[in-house]
Amino acid sequence: MLTYLDPNFSKQPFPDVHNALKNPNGLVAVGGCLSPERLINAYKQGIFPWFNPGDPLLWWSPDPRLSLFPSQFKPSKSLQRLFKKNKFTLTVNQFFPEVIQACARPRKNQPETWISPEMISAYKSLHNKGFAHSVEVSRNNTLVGGLYGVSIGQVFFGESMFHIESNASKIAFYYLIMKLREWDYHLIDCQVKSDHLMNWGAKELPRTEFIALVNQYCVKSTALAAWKNNSP
Repeated sequence: MLTYLDPNFSKQPFPDVHNALKNPNGLVAVGGCLSPERLINAYKQGIFPWFNPGDPLLWWSPDPRLSLFPSQFKPSKSLQRLFKKNKFTLTVNQFFPEVIQACARPRKNQPETWISPEMISAYKSLHNKGFAHSVEVSRNNTLVGGLYGVSIGQVFFGESMFHIESNASKIAFYYLIMKLREWDYHLIDCQVKSDHLMNWGAKELPRTEFIALVNQYCVKSTALAAWKNNSP
């Protein structure tokens, strides 16, 4: 039976993710709210929100779960060459509002976006509390790409990325990996299967294995240097 969450009770526990629906894959619960407390609790249990405009708030923990270990990142030679050219200015947490707004813009052949004003407000609150972070790619003082996600312990939960200039989002991801390695992160949650992430070393993990890793690494201390802007 699907659990319906009380929007006025952010401490209401989620059901066991291993009881999530198989169709649609990974649906855990409906309703609730997007308070920082509710969101942090969700990520710590391997759950994330995703819902289309006009839909109720939906919470997911799909099986399998696309994951990437920073140590196993395999960039293409062309991406490595592009990164080494230093064509872009790379920063961390300098333009979080701008990044999430850019990620929310409709894409080609995708007129609607799941990153609603409600989601934007919620993740800005998470950012202000030190849990949501952005990586930015700029050229000539203009933002041309980036990504954002949630960091808890030594786990980064990726949410969305965008690019205005070709390959800028790939450069953002490359820089993210370099920083996560430096900060001793152990796991990136990529949520659902993506061909280009699979080509970079991501793999689908059984939900039981993914949740075990989340439980192991979310309680670890985050490096003191993490998420402070120190562009190369």
